[in-house]
Amino acid sequence: MTDRGEAAFIEELHAALGAAVFTGEDIPARFHNDWSGLPPVRPVALIRPRETAEVAIALQIASRHGITIVPQGGLTGLAGGAQPVAGGAVLSLDRMSGIEEIDPVMASMTVKAGTPLEVAQKAAEEAGLFLGLDLGARGSCQIGGNLATNAGGNRVIRYGMAREHVLGLEVVLPDGTVVTSLNKLIKNNAGYDLKQLFIGSEGTLGIITRVVLRLQAKPLTVNTIFCGCQDFPAVLELLKGARARLGPALSAFEVMWPSFYDFMTANLSELRRPLGRSHGIYVLLEQSGFDPEVDSGRMEAVMGEMLEAGVVEDAVLASSDRETRDLWAVRDSVSEYGKLMGPLTAFDVGLPTSCMAEVVAAIEAEYQARWPGAILLVYGHIGDSNLHLVANVPAAGAHQPHDEITDLVLGAVRAAGGTVSAEHGIGLLKKKYLHFTRSDAELELMKRLKAALDPADILNTGKVLAL
Repeated sequence: MTDRGEAAFIEELHAALGAAVFTGEDIPARFHNDWSGLPPVRPVALIRPRETAEVAIALQIASRHGITIVPQGGLTGLAGGAQPVAGGAVLSLDRMSGIEEIDPVMASMTVKAGTPLEVAQKAAEEAGLFLGLDLGARGSCQIGGNLATNAGGNRVIRYGMAREHVLGLEVVLPDGTVVTSLNKLIKNNAGYDLKQLFIGSEGTLGIITRVVLRLQAKPLTVNTIFCGCQDFPAVLELLKGARARLGPALSAFEVMWPSFYDFMTANLSELRRPLGRSHGIYVLLEQSGFDPEVDSGRMEAVMGEMLEAGVVEDAVLASSDRETRDLWAVRDSVSEYGKLMGPLTAFDVGLPTSCMAEVVAAIEAEYQARWPGAILLVYGHIGDSNLHLVANVPAAGAHQPHDEITDLVLGAVRAAGGTVSAEHGIGLLKKKYLHFTRSDAELELMKRLKAALDPADILNTGKVLAL
């Protein structure tokens, strides 16, 4: 696109959308990159619509001029899915925020896509209901971005991935067509389930503008316990025991290797170490239920059995909301990496749980052999086979060996039959590794879908697929 072409695009945007359009130095720096660590890119224009019709107008104009549009939500993604591209514009949903309706009978909530997750959670709670989706970035991530990446988070073991919380969508296609399907029915088998095309597509097929979320009954009790175990086999025994005894009441099972637990608690003064001594591995369990007279005793009984059997070496049960927050603060401290580490190479992978310890050990050994003394933090939502690794080589400074680290980690994941992305998408950073997880036939079908819905390749050009 020539400068003249960009000028014509911007001129038409200004004429149609006025104060919703920003250019040049007027584009705030926060819109120049997402949380992936990629170098900032200033887009040719920033569009901040307030309603779906303005999104449609922006895409119609971009389509006419052949300009890429990169959708942005809360910018908390780690794969570069919301990263601006050179010569392209950015469309932020941050002004399209708010709860439109809560239907207590249908147990649903209709929200605008730019609504922060935490806002939606609080609105559901105030209505006496519960939104099961939960992420550490809840205060800044947005519903539209959660769906575009099919986010997972802390409670997938009970409530499922983001797509499990969606009843209906409104989406704008690359040519500006608005498809409104704000379904509230749990059972609706009338033709193709079109919403599933856009959930997890990372803004490459359409821009989500409004959502109908499925809500749950609000738990009357929540019990949280922090455990220390000797090793990963003990963690697997604890997981099996908790599933068997707690059933669907088990709502979180978070595991932290000592690399993560020791590093974060040593470097963040506000974190309290829940246990008195060190252990081989740590587990945070959450049980949520509806029987205040029974639930706490059930959790204590399970922990008593695990302690007696030697599966758990030590445990602390939160006895107040404050203690619960303190226990979760250790796991949620991932948002503080920027204060503690330099440039990161972060991974969000899925692995068969049974072989997870062996894969982690092999990665750690090879990582330290190549970069002695480098940092590798390991933790994850192990109840749903999701593992996170965060790497930094201090000696490399700003010139981190990202490619070499990625080849090492994702090569091990591929060999173990895992997935290169469990809940953060593919974006830019994992695009060349997608074939580690998907077959040629699957990749070809993805390309056919992209070509059918976005033949001019306007939306999030260059993301996810190598076209």
